[in-house]
Amino acid sequence: MGMWIGRNRKARVTYGFDEIALVPGRVTMNPNEVDTTFRLPRSNAEPLEFKIPILASAMDGVVDVRFATQMSQLGGLAVLNLEGVQTRYKNPDEVLLKIVEADKSEVTGLLQKIYQEPVQEDLIRARVRQLKDAGAIAAVSSIPQKAEQFGAIAQEAGADVFMVQSTVSTVEHISTEYKSLDLPKFCRDMRIPVIVGNTVTYDVTLAIMECGPAAVLIGVGPGAACTSRGVLGLGVPQVTATVDCAAARDAYFKKSSRYVPIITDGGMSKGGDVCKAFACGADAVMVGSAFAKAHEAPGKGYHWGMATPHANLPRGTRIKVGATGSLKQILFGPAEVDDGSQNLVGAITTCMGNVGARNMAEFQQTEIIIAPSIKTEGKIFQAVQNVGMGTR
Repeated sequence: MGMWIGRNRKARVTYGFDEIALVPGRVTMNPNEVDTTFRLPRSNAEPLEFKIPILASAMDGVVDVRFATQMSQLGGLAVLNLEGVQTRYKNPDEVLLKIVEADKSEVTGLLQKIYQEPVQEDLIRARVRQLKDAGAIAAVSSIPQKAEQFGAIAQEAGADVFMVQSTVSTVEHISTEYKSLDLPKFCRDMRIPVIVGNTVTYDVTLAIMECGPAAVLIGVGPGAACTSRGVLGLGVPQVTATVDCAAARDAYFKKSSRYVPIITDGGMSKGGDVCKAFACGADAVMVGSAFAKAHEAPGKGYHWGMATPHANLPRGTRIKVGATGSLKQILFGPAEVDDGSQNLVGAITTCMGNVGARNMAEFQQTEIIIAPSIKTEGKIFQAVQNVGMGTR
């Protein structure tokens, strides 16, 4: 597999969302009759069920308590970042306003300064309790180095889901400067589902699944506000990453009879991208920039990556996405924009109907073709006029 890139060195050909298309099915379905349910396994209880297979990213410009509550009411799941402004400041709205209003030449330095404020354990408890009091599914996240500390606090406060997230996750992390997370022990000790990420390869996904997580996040650097691919040169396009990791999931299921969902994280801003992720094997998707456009998002039309405030090597940037509609509109419509960024659930169900998939498992079997011209063929007027599929 692969092509020669020089003497004695081969490289694989990989694919992103813009390079593939989905083939219509032999049988079609009524979109109103398809099942989009996403189930997150729990070790000692029935799975958590979500009517829509979409998660909102644990980013400060996307998720706060209010947003997570509304997302939960609409049938999805939003993840609150335990190392963001919500747990560093009692009044995060004032801080968020400073980030939004900062000049682009000064915003990275401002973010670095803002995120130097230590995380307050009492605020972790407070945010989780606020979510529970509002009747929401309380999902929170931290980096591996803080997972044991913050996981125990969040679980005790009533959290329903804990996410361990880093730029690149592996089971074996070597360091003499700090203690690495014992992932198998952590997953065993936590009484709530643990989602782990991010990864993009078959072998690492398989190794992580053997540690006992409830789900695995797929994607390194595809996010709209992430610059890891430029700063570090790391990443695998999401189509190939999802297909490879789905193969690991299926191999692990065959070996253990335990199904561990994979969640494609990042690189999807339109309904078509989301549909392609499911066809490639995703059980759910995690989206940031599409939700940063919601009127309810705390970033007020701005979006920045989790590694943007890094003190030494920022791997993200603040971008303006604009506030285009309500969260309900972005999820269920009616769409008032023509670029596919609203009514994401409608896009999923309509696509499922056209490929003849009754449920997500059947959607994952959709025929895929390599089609680099799929977004440009016949679209010259849209491109010239910057509308529809020509929107930049």
